[in-house]
Amino acid sequence: MSRIGEKLIAVPSGVTIKLANREVSVAGPKGTSVWVYPDTADVSYDESSRSVTVKRKNDLKQSRANHGLTRALINNMVKGVSEGFEKRLLVYGTGYSCKLEGGSLHLNLGFSGRRRGLGAQFLVPVPSGIEVIVERDTARGDNEPASVVIRGFEKQKVGQFASEVRALRKTEPYKGKGIRYDDEVVRRKQGKALTGAA
Repeated sequence: MSRIGEKLIAVPSGVTIKLANREVSVAGPKGTSVWVYPDTADVSYDESSRSVTVKRKNDLKQSRANHGLTRALINNMVKGVSEGFEKRLLVYGTGYSCKLEGGSLHLNLGFSGRRRGLGAQFLVPVPSGIEVIVERDTARGDNEPASVVIRGFEKQKVGQFASEVRALRKTEPYKGKGIRYDDEVVRRKQGKALTGAA
């Protein structure tokens, strides 16, 4: 039995759900999300209790695997269109900077030289459905990193874009310079100590 799959999905007010031909459409204040769920699952919506139920058609291995997955993805759709998802990135490194301009995120991350004369080392286009907010544009050492917030109603898109930006300069373990998630723990290493000649 899938403990996740058996849970009801509560649908908040302001969110509408439509089911047709294995397609679930969820609309809310943040946007509209559509997904075709696998044929091993049965999805039903009870309007009186405003809840979605996910059941599996049989106990085959693939049906059991899809049960919890289907429920989790529909729950993410409901949460996304009602509340949205958010990832916060911190950019550590003296002089590292980021700004939003022309639908792209401009990042200077300590590499030598500018790229293609565009004034930034990295230009990352912001995909549709994603909102990027630069809270602090320049890092000032360890105490004041630059800060970028990534928001959207599709969890996968938000996580994917945040991952792509973070991969441009992963945090190195000695000085801690680079891009990390706000809740990421970076294990610091001690540099080699010079010893005097005997």
